[in-house]
Amino acid sequence: MVSGVAKPGTDLLSAVVSLSRRLDLAGVLTELVQTAPGLTGCQAAAVNVLDGRGIDERFYTSGAGPELTTQLGQFRRAMALMARIPTHDPLVLDDLPASLVGLPPDAEMLVDNLLAVPLRVRQTVFAHVYLVNKPGGFTSADSGAVATLATAAGVMVENAQLYQASQRRESWLAAGQGITTMLLSGVEEEEALTVIATQAKEVAAAATAALILPSVGNELIIEIAEGKGAELLVGTRMPEDGRAQTVLTEGIGMIVDSLASAYTLRVTLLREYGPALYAPMRTSGSSVGVMLLLREKGAASFDQADLTTAESFASQAALALVLADARHTADLSALVSERERIARDLHDLAIQQLFATGMRLESARQAAAAGVEPEGLVKTLTTALDSIDSTVREIRAIVSHLRNPGSDEPIAERLRSEASAARALLGFAPSLVLLIDGQALGSTPDDPNSAAADALIPPPLADDLVAVVREGLSNAGRHAKAASATVTVCLVSPGGPDAHPGQITVVVEDDGVGLPDGLDRESGLSNLADRATARRGVFSATPGMSGRGTRLEWIVPLT
Repeated sequence: MVSGVAKPGTDLLSAVVSLSRRLDLAGVLTELVQTAPGLTGCQAAAVNVLDGRGIDERFYTSGAGPELTTQLGQFRRAMALMARIPTHDPLVLDDLPASLVGLPPDAEMLVDNLLAVPLRVRQTVFAHVYLVNKPGGFTSADSGAVATLATAAGVMVENAQLYQASQRRESWLAAGQGITTMLLSGVEEEEALTVIATQAKEVAAAATAALILPSVGNELIIEIAEGKGAELLVGTRMPEDGRAQTVLTEGIGMIVDSLASAYTLRVTLLREYGPALYAPMRTSGSSVGVMLLLREKGAASFDQADLTTAESFASQAALALVLADARHTADLSALVSERERIARDLHDLAIQQLFATGMRLESARQAAAAGVEPEGLVKTLTTALDSIDSTVREIRAIVSHLRNPGSDEPIAERLRSEASAARALLGFAPSLVLLIDGQALGSTPDDPNSAAADALIPPPLADDLVAVVREGLSNAGRHAKAASATVTVCLVSPGGPDAHPGQITVVVEDDGVGLPDGLDRESGLSNLADRATARRGVFSATPGMSGRGTRLEWIVPLT
């Protein structure tokens, strides 16, 4: 609501010129209500902006005290009054009954007379202009002057809308270019999607932005959310025949005037929001997800221009998922290649040596049966034993490489590789947070935090750390039936006043079905407990912090 002082003695030309100086919509409407009373000599004016369904959306007043402002507020919901206002001509009422405004019959009417004029934009009634309480009543000259002013205001409103649309398009384009640059830099999927949701929320002037992605069994889940109520929305399952599914399947965006008053809404959490926009995240002719923008109750509705630009931005956002899938495919290809190499090593080295050893032993057996001298048998058996020793070393080397692939890589990179590999089992990409003394770990060799972590963690402990993260994510994928999972690794350096030995804390938390009634070695949790005990640490498995899912915590000292 906007209020101000009426400008007395205003002529029509000056009023139109004042309107033309405004480029913003709120400025045009504020100028209108402040100027109109000066044209007619009335007490107060108000503008009631309508949404696409002809229902109140925004309200501006000028020249009214608190009590009259409150009564003019009743005009916002006075459907009987709005129904009587023509779509092209002014309406003059010298006696305004309380029932027409929705007041009780015995209510005190502070409005003596009324001039109501439609404000049209592109052949559509955009708002109603109300002027009230003119001594002696409104004349035809008043009606004509205000109608002309409303016509000029309609042109200014259209210009303001075009200007705002241009500004929004520029903002969307800038955001889209930023996303493209970010994707080309090779950021992780989780980080890219979070940035996409944050920028979409800001550019669209939304309270919340969410990314709805297919999960296990093609069930749609809100995996990323930023803004009001985001922590509650993450993990929410969308109805299989709901709006999100329709947008994903048909590849056509959708605008909802208000989720709070939607009759068919089945996701209770979404009733906390008003206008909504669903945009398909499309790439190569198919949809890979849905971007959902939400505004507060009572906020301005999204329009077709918003939908068009949001759809373009969502298509760029889809590239993040495509690139993530490409990286995942590359990881799987590398894994297959590594397995093939191991198979070749086993065949070419270990198996061939074992076969040769078997031939020597068979020769020794035949020689013993033929009565060959013991010295010859000893020489043959010695050669066979040496061959077996060599084979064992080869197998150990192969198994060691199999257990610790990339063990010479930075620990941050090894952990990120584990999270990426877990996507195939989980059906989604887990969130990974790596910290050293509160600072984020990098994955490049020249990152000082990454180098510091590698210096603090001895190789055997690094192997255990990777194994714990792998086992924790495996447990979430095999048993939890989770829609989201988060891995947090915190490294605390040794030192301080109390000569703290330093420690590593690993937390794996999911939103799945929770802990089973009985935990056994099949769950893999015993392995985590054994690794903690062997390093004088502790391990616990408890319900998640939010009351859902499971929280695994593994804490061991650095030394």
